[in-house]
Amino acid sequence: MLALRRSKDRGYAHQGWLESWHSFSFADYHDPAHMHYSVLRVLNDDRIAPNSGFGTHPHQDMEIITYLLEGSLEHRDSMGNGSVIKAGEVQRMSAGSGITHSEFNPSDSDPVHLLQIWILPDRRGRPPEYEQKNFSSEERHGRFCLIASPDGRDGSLTVHQDVRMYASILGADDTLVYDFSPGRRGYLQVATGELIVDGHPLREGDGLRIAQRDRIAMGTPGQTEFLLFDLP
Repeated sequence: MLALRRSKDRGYAHQGWLESWHSFSFADYHDPAHMHYSVLRVLNDDRIAPNSGFGTHPHQDMEIITYLLEGSLEHRDSMGNGSVIKAGEVQRMSAGSGITHSEFNPSDSDPVHLLQIWILPDRRGRPPEYEQKNFSSEERHGRFCLIASPDGRDGSLTVHQDVRMYASILGADDTLVYDFSPGRRGYLQVATGELIVDGHPLREGDGLRIAQRDRIAMGTPGQTEFLLFDLP
């Protein structure tokens, strides 16, 4: 099964400083047909205006991953972490028993473009954790670069759930094939450009649910960046 979700069919919110597209129900956007997929609970495509951001707010019992596509984002949290996440970097925050944090675009002129991902944890009440890592374009080009996994293997971030999250950048001459283990599902999100998956054309912002498939093959007519989630 391949179920395509076009970019234009996602939830949409515009708050002046924040423009956001929601793949799953979030905040004021509610769609019973799109509450989550497996343990993937939130996938927001956010653009934050210069000198703007999210004030301090709480989270609990959620694995939160921020994937920066453009710009930089200043992060501060109740664990004492303070950092600036730049394009190409990925942040993992396990909210666990409770955490507060803020996110701010410090630029006077440049917007921030990011994908915000929430994954349901394997259990509640874990101690909060924070992790941040750069994955170069070379690491992601022409291959599935593992950026998050349950055991942090191959230099990936560690998430407390049976999920493998891959990032890839493809050029016009690149093709990839991904094999799923029996019983596993997938979700693919096109971040930029166009992608052809088993003959189905996807464009920027499109998502694809994958189930009961042993393998998918993909390529692009130009250049693309996308995420692939291997899910239980």
